Amino acid sequence: MGSKTKDPVINLVSGGVAGLVEAASCHPLDTIKTRMQLRGRGSTHKGPLKTAIGIVEKEGIQGLYKGLTAVTTGIVPKMAIRFWSFEFYKTLLGQEEGKPLGNFLTFFAGLGSGVTEAILVVTPFEVCKIRLQGQYHSLSDPSEIGPRKYRNVIQTAYTVAREEGVQALWKGVGPTVMRQGINQAVNFTAYQAFKKRWTEFQGTELSSWQHFLCGGFSGALGPIANCPLDVVKTRLQKQVVVEGITPKYTGMVQAVRLIAAEEGVFALWRGLQPRLMRIVPGQAITFMVFEKVSQFLMEMKKN
Repeated sequence: MGSKTKDPVINLVSGGVAGLVEAASCHPLDTIKTRMQLRGRGSTHKGPLKTAIGIVEKEGIQGLYKGLTAVTTGIVPKMAIRFWSFEFYKTLLGQEEGKPLGNFLTFFAGLGSGVTEAILVVTPFEVCKIRLQGQYHSLSDPSEIGPRKYRNVIQTAYTVAREEGVQALWKGVGPTVMRQGINQAVNFTAYQAFKKRWTEFQGTELSSWQHFLCGGFSGALGPIANCPLDVVKTRLQKQVVVEGITPKYTGMVQAVRLIAAEEGVFALWRGLQPRLMRIVPGQAITFMVFEKVSQFLMEMKKN
């Protein structure tokens, strides 16, 4: 993440390890966020804590880890594309090796990285993840495990493609592209800025806990701005499209208007609290582990 361009293989391995650690640590918060966003009016559980308690009571502690297979299956290519494409766009925008890129161009490199990962990896995997997380059966009751429609990410992808067409795996791609683009533009720009200022202030390379804090601070900024996109994306990806029947949500703009009309404007920020709870520590962990692993691999490459 510094000014020097890393080997693509180092980006792949470092990003994959960071993503796996982050997913295993923070996935329950993502399940809570998704359940909160899928609820309409009259729901029993309102806040993230009560939502978590409700999931555990009905489905067991393992219910908090629904959709984890989709996350872990997609995390390596997602992180590989994110960090590799970020470096690629930085070079494309004129960064010279050994020299940092300014904040303005870093923003656009991050934007390109987010758009790229959204189209190639994030959208289809999130469609599968949300379908898995949206099932309300009890995982603690063996009798309810068999009849469930979606069992794992590969079977879910196959079922969605067979019943709704392959294009259904890219349902919600518009808001996903906007969400990921904004997220990574803000995330990379803020992280690089925080890291640069802190390094200049203390005069030495940052330690792991400092990378953790920089990643956490930068990770908090994007979700506040683009939460409505995340809510709309979740609703679009959750609904099952039946041929001949017009779905409730037909597009991004229509979904925003309908949600605001039926549930109030603040419904577009539903799930922000658990999303921040999920993303802030997630980004902190991701950047800390990425920096540590990539530093280790670069040292090994030198030797």
